[in-house]
Amino acid sequence: MSVYTKVNAAELAAWLAELPVGALVDLKGIAAGIENTNYFVTTTQGVFVLTIFERLSGDALAFCLGLMAHLARHGIPCPMPIADGGGGILRLLKDKPAALVTRLPGSAVMDPRPAHCAAVGAVLAEMHTAGESFAGALPNPRGPKWWREVAPQVRPFLDASGAQLLDGELRFQALYRLQDLPRGPVHADLFRDNVLFAGEAIGGVIDFYFAGVDAWLFDVAVCMNDWCVLADGRIDEARAAALLGAYHAHRPFTALERGAWPVMLRAAALRFWLSRLYDFHLPRPGELVHAHDPEHFRRILALRVAESDTQPWIRNPPDST
Repeated sequence: MSVYTKVNAAELAAWLAELPVGALVDLKGIAAGIENTNYFVTTTQGVFVLTIFERLSGDALAFCLGLMAHLARHGIPCPMPIADGGGGILRLLKDKPAALVTRLPGSAVMDPRPAHCAAVGAVLAEMHTAGESFAGALPNPRGPKWWREVAPQVRPFLDASGAQLLDGELRFQALYRLQDLPRGPVHADLFRDNVLFAGEAIGGVIDFYFAGVDAWLFDVAVCMNDWCVLADGRIDEARAAALLGAYHAHRPFTALERGAWPVMLRAAALRFWLSRLYDFHLPRPGELVHAHDPEHFRRILALRVAESDTQPWIRNPPDST
């Protein structure tokens, strides 16, 4: 959510005129994140989030915004896109597609406790269940096809051990075909900064702009590798058990998912190592741009590779408690 496209008050006021949100009072650029331009927009009727999409295609935008609206209508605490009088939720601003969505209460928790992880596990399972009835179809935009495209671009920036880790993991993941796992719409980026808490209750799940259709297990693995890790990348078993227990209470893993768990933990680590390498070494110019250190997910991937052979808890995830 960096600022790549500058918008002034006059431009935004004219754009807002077709939406039922009142008059513009203030706008402020949001510096966190790396993909799109985002502003907090205050109007006479409340506070909203404006997103100007820098990369996503029309099909991807229709999927992401449609999924958000679908989940919000099914009781999931996620942003609701604001439609104009004709029902449109996506319109051009500064010659780029843009949307306004509701701003949800709460703030990110960057040092989560088991109770926070349990809340994330529960809402993730609820999202997967609610998403089953969503008709949209879009492959995970940062799935294996994207890994294979990006790997050659970032490999020159790696040292010998990093290149060995990358090449070895790509070969390992190519051995598995996980199309038979339960699947549907996934958030695919449900990190700590994309969940808003008020105390230990979730006020909002945000930033669906990497969403697509994939194995639900991938979504769980993404959460595990962020919400349940210590500073060195090792998994905190108390937080992990809380997240999985709450998820299983709503949607238990199938036998196939349990068997695929260590593979998917590695896949989720690889995906974010590659994306951080790409954004760190091949950035786009922007006014407020924030790129994450790729070394964090290099460590996580190396750990998951080792743990898949040595840690019983990783090889055999616990049932709900």
